[in-house]
Amino acid sequence: MGLLKGGNPLLNEKNIDKAGTLDSYAGDQLIITHDNEATTVTGAINKTLVLFALLMVTTVFSYSAQIPILMWVGLFGGLGALLFAMWKPHTAPITAPIYALLEGLFVGTVSAVYAAAFDGIVLQAVTLTFGTLLAMLVLYRSGLIKVTQKFRSGVMMATGAIMFVYLISIVGHFVGFEVPFLHESGMLGIGISVVILIVAALNLLLDFDLFERAEKNRSPKYMEWVVGMGLLVTLVWLYIEFLRLLAKLQSD
Repeated sequence: MGLLKGGNPLLNEKNIDKAGTLDSYAGDQLIITHDNEATTVTGAINKTLVLFALLMVTTVFSYSAQIPILMWVGLFGGLGALLFAMWKPHTAPITAPIYALLEGLFVGTVSAVYAAAFDGIVLQAVTLTFGTLLAMLVLYRSGLIKVTQKFRSGVMMATGAIMFVYLISIVGHFVGFEVPFLHESGMLGIGISVVILIVAALNLLLDFDLFERAEKNRSPKYMEWVVGMGLLVTLVWLYIEFLRLLAKLQSD
């Protein structure tokens, strides 16, 4: 249900609050911990880089192997790791690397399929993904777009709607029906992809904001893996959407 309520399922205020602060009670005893045991933005960035490196290992492997079943193993296995991390955030030091490795199987296999059909599309999608990441980071740091509660709620609602449509689409893939226009290359299909990309990009702002919230809240150290995993979720989504849009543009 967390996936359908919207926003990045890992990076939301409830999960940050659920983790608590380091100056908290365990029974009747107050636990006072050191700053090096608290989440920091730098630590979260480092964890994100580790996760990205793990994702790249299995992405390269699955891209070269081109075994179709790896796409489904990566998709559903990664989803399972994601859901478990949502349920038990303190397991993120283990579940986040597992997610990254499994998601790499999905990303590599999907990339190979698109690369076989459209020359140069993978490099274009990678460039656009990291270009968007940099652009949104600049917008966030400059304060041109402020992450207010109203902004956060709007992005989360839009994301929830998109996730719901994709869930229906996945079910339809197995039972024999398609969501109208979602996968089509006409103007409406392209327009839908552009809207989804905008929402995915706006999720990056929520990710950046919650990196800082976790540090400000002095959340436990394991939350660095949680927020790193959450940012990776958004980046993978953004990359796949760029692949889809570029394919539609080249097919039109």
